[in-house]
Amino acid sequence: MATETDARRAIDAVWRIESARLIAGLARMTGDVGVAEDLAQDALVAALEQWPRTGVPDNPGAWLMTTAKNRAIDRTRHGEVAERKQRELGREAELAQSLSGADLVEKAADDIGDELLALIFTACHPVLATEARVALTLRLVGSLTTAEIARAFLVKESTVAQRIVRAKRTLAEARVPIEVPSGRELDERLTSVLEVIYAIFNEGYAASAGENLIRADLCEEAMRLGRILAGLAPREPEAHGLVALMELQASRFPARTGPSGEPILLEDQDRGRWDFVLIGRGLKALDRAEGLGRPLGPYALQAAIAACHARARTPEETDWERIVALYDGLAAITGSPVVELNRAVAVGMAFGPDAGLELLDGLGGKPALEGYHLLPAARGDMLERLGRAEEARAEFERAAFLTQNERERALLLARSAQPQ
Repeated sequence: MATETDARRAIDAVWRIESARLIAGLARMTGDVGVAEDLAQDALVAALEQWPRTGVPDNPGAWLMTTAKNRAIDRTRHGEVAERKQRELGREAELAQSLSGADLVEKAADDIGDELLALIFTACHPVLATEARVALTLRLVGSLTTAEIARAFLVKESTVAQRIVRAKRTLAEARVPIEVPSGRELDERLTSVLEVIYAIFNEGYAASAGENLIRADLCEEAMRLGRILAGLAPREPEAHGLVALMELQASRFPARTGPSGEPILLEDQDRGRWDFVLIGRGLKALDRAEGLGRPLGPYALQAAIAACHARARTPEETDWERIVALYDGLAAITGSPVVELNRAVAVGMAFGPDAGLELLDGLGGKPALEGYHLLPAARGDMLERLGRAEEARAEFERAAFLTQNERERALLLARSAQPQ
């Protein structure tokens, strides 16, 4: 018999997988993302109370949705939802009762793209500030905690929490419809949606905290949503660029970790283990972006950088000078300190560690990089290449102290302990 701890672990795993779909369906039903999240949380509380005693149901997603719908109906009867919504919920409840668990899953599979996409476009509505759109979508669709979102964007956790609360209130007050826009409005809101999807992918690609380096569920969800977007906007280079970037980065997953989940640096990876199907798909998406004849944006430029790595059969074959040129263009567009950091690393690889270290030292005063563990990690790498062992060790130790990911911390501590 499973222990209560086992049940709670199972609930946590189910929640990570199902919560976005649950909230999306409830948001479409109620017309309010805040109410939808509350109902989803109510269902989670019910699962925490019941599943340790009864076991995880065969169809946990359907169980959570049915429970949330029942909570919604209860709220309606007590006047917490408008009478108009009560009629809609009544029709949904009748439909749910007429379907088996398997039928519910099949119907959800048919509708899930539209529902999730509608949830993202709603969370990215222009009535919200950009940072609020990103935080809210990561919370609702990516199921990230406020701490994870804060680390992803190098801001305080309290700031993220305030953004989410205010965003939900603003959407409710503005009566923003839960739907996918069309025409000109779709184009206007696409940039924000792309940003959000990539933020979700990034959290999965290099988890900001926890025991695992990679959270494949987030990456897969981001890639799926990216493909849907590219289908909706076939003439938008950045939609194809984002798909290309995610496919190419995800292609390294089989080689990015060792048998025990430990991270493996890019130059040490077995490139024969890279997923060449994903590489092929990523390169085709990049070709589509470039073939549209418009200037490449930040996602397509990053995809072009990833393509340089994907095309190199060995680390020595990497075209680092082209990567530096691509980073020049990316830095000019974004003005991002993180891009400048990555460019400095590329310069070090193309023109020598002295050149890279000089650029990294110039980034030390950037407020956005304060407390960012990859800056001392990059400095440690350059110092190690220069044979300055003690200085490198100190930088790796500092980076290990700053990271919240246990796998990264172990790698950095191991590098600091290597005999020089």
